[in-house]
Amino acid sequence: MVPKAPAERPPATGIVLAAVGTLYMAALLWSARATITGRVDAESEVTSAAYALPGAISASLVAGAAVALTALALAGRRRTLGPTARFAVAIGAGLTLGLLGALSVITINTEGWVYAVLGGTVAAAATIGGALAGVRAPRVVAAGCWAAIAVFAVGFVLSLAVVQNPARDLLGGGDSQAAQSSAANWYSLLQAVLSGVAAGVVAYTALRRASRRDAGTAPPWPMYALAGAAPGLVLVLAELLTRTAGARVVDLAGRVSELELTVQQMLSGSRLNGGLIILFVGAVTAIIAVGRTLQPPAR
Repeated sequence: MVPKAPAERPPATGIVLAAVGTLYMAALLWSARATITGRVDAESEVTSAAYALPGAISASLVAGAAVALTALALAGRRRTLGPTARFAVAIGAGLTLGLLGALSVITINTEGWVYAVLGGTVAAAATIGGALAGVRAPRVVAAGCWAAIAVFAVGFVLSLAVVQNPARDLLGGGDSQAAQSSAANWYSLLQAVLSGVAAGVVAYTALRRASRRDAGTAPPWPMYALAGAAPGLVLVLAELLTRTAGARVVDLAGRVSELELTVQQMLSGSRLNGGLIILFVGAVTAIIAVGRTLQPPAR
């Protein structure tokens, strides 16, 4: 007899996750809208849209997954959802959130195709996030969402001038352009490593607490590694969406000037490298955290 799968729960922590993810997505979209509408010319609006696109995509991916998890848990209270129903609910929740987010971007200028592409990419990202939540591993997805939010928080803190400037000075930043560039590269690497460590620790903690709360068996260690790697996967997927669905916006920004094209290319490579580092460090950190809790076999 096949054991019955444990029912999905919509506890307060799940609702909080959906709320935090949605608020973070809304904050990024609001900031992007304020920055874009504050520009005085069309070229500046386009470059601002290109800069805001990767962050908006990554936030939409996480928010779509978090909202879809809550929708699945609420829908699963009455009856067990089959695979088709699960994905229908998950994708519907992500799409609904994505369309709401897209409206905040498209209404900047309903006649400009740039904002239609930007809004459509945001909607697609939230829908993809919802679809990922449709996989029957809600605890792992939720832990990955919490880990991604932790990475966003670490990135925000480390981007503050009060933190960044002294750290760059310690890393060898000086008056010369070469020294400043080297310090910036080292600081980016340090930020990615710290973000990966935060991702692994938060993913491990969230997944372990969820297992204890649901009185279920602890998931195997690869699930911890997957949850720890989730923020890096989100950032890599966000970069891929930026280069595909949002490619027209980025390409148009690159036509503003040769300098802008170079900056866009450098940022794209830096985001991809940072995402891969966070993916690897997050997975390794989660595995180490699991290993520290393992008991030696009895003799």
